Amino acid sequence: MAEIRSFRAEKEKREKGQADYQQKIRHYRLSHLYRILLVAAALIALIVLVAIQYKNHIYTSYEVVSSTEVEVVSGTVNMALGSHILTYSNDGAHCTDAKGNVLWNQTYEMQNLMIATNGDVVAIGDYNGREVYILDSEEKLGEISTTMPIRSIAVAQTGRVAVAVADTKITWIYIYDPDGKMRFEIKTTMNQSGYPVAFSLSPNGELLALSCIYVDSGVVKSRVAFYNFGQVGENKSDYYVNGYTYPDCVIPTIRFMTDSTAYAVGDDRLLFFSGAQIPELTNMYLYEEEVQGVYSNENYLGLLFRGNSAEAQHKLQVYRENGDQVDDFLFDMDFEHLFFGQDSFTVYSEQECLIRTFSGVDKYQGEFSQTVKVMIPQGNSYKYLILTNDSIDAIQLK
Repeated sequence: MAEIRSFRAEKEKREKGQADYQQKIRHYRLSHLYRILLVAAALIALIVLVAIQYKNHIYTSYEVVSSTEVEVVSGTVNMALGSHILTYSNDGAHCTDAKGNVLWNQTYEMQNLMIATNGDVVAIGDYNGREVYILDSEEKLGEISTTMPIRSIAVAQTGRVAVAVADTKITWIYIYDPDGKMRFEIKTTMNQSGYPVAFSLSPNGELLALSCIYVDSGVVKSRVAFYNFGQVGENKSDYYVNGYTYPDCVIPTIRFMTDSTAYAVGDDRLLFFSGAQIPELTNMYLYEEEVQGVYSNENYLGLLFRGNSAEAQHKLQVYRENGDQVDDFLFDMDFEHLFFGQDSFTVYSEQECLIRTFSGVDKYQGEFSQTVKVMIPQGNSYKYLILTNDSIDAIQLK
């Protein structure tokens, strides 16, 4: 019996020891987990703090990181083409990279120059001319020739070009590939479809948005039409897939933001359309003020109105690509250019610049040390490329 009791006591001792050991393991694991969670929480708090500080940080100046001497020729126009600089005049155009290297040079003779861009692709034509040159920021993609005088042009990021040409009573819209081959045609007449006021190609060149104006029983009307040059439009009459009519309205601006979203700006309304194959109306905003300017990229659209106070001569209404309104922004700076960032907009003239976030923080407001012709963002870290009268400078806000 003594042996049995001793065995039982030894067994209970071992079981107690195992329980204590397992309890220690659980305690160790929980302590280890708590330490990991505390470190993770501290890192998250640090990241949030840094993000808040970065978001609310105000820049008061900038430094020139690098500079390359260039010659800006009088009588030329300079603009951003992707991350590079496009310079053009009636005699020719060329594209320059950040280091001042000329990537291509295109000569021509034009009287009434027309420029259409889409991303880093540009089409250059002459009103009443018969030639269109298609180029991107790296090279020439091609050129096309028409047999009738050109009235307007639009271009896709693929290099596909839409050209409106005038016949006696018909305005044709021809769709060309960069190699000069005409792929599609759309016929418009004043009696049936109206007169084309504006048109745009989607970035992939598969869709065309067209705004026409006509008079019906003494009433001026605008018609917005969409055409599909892919498989969906092959079985449709004249590739037409959808359209809308707006009485007592003129729509002089229509443009694709992405392959599946477009907007149209009229004299009294803003329209958003969505659909990669058959665009449909998704949002409409009415206004009574006169639109002073329209600015957009693939993410945001801005309508510029006159400010309603002595302290703010401008009001910018910003909308997201899906049609949702971001906010109204008032500012009082004379400017010549406007572009959007990830969560901000930038306005600048040759002498000064304003960068404001959509949360209302003025990240930078100040004067340039030199006359600035072009300002191009380089990523989202407040680095920019600027073209001055005699240099291309890479700058960093500080």
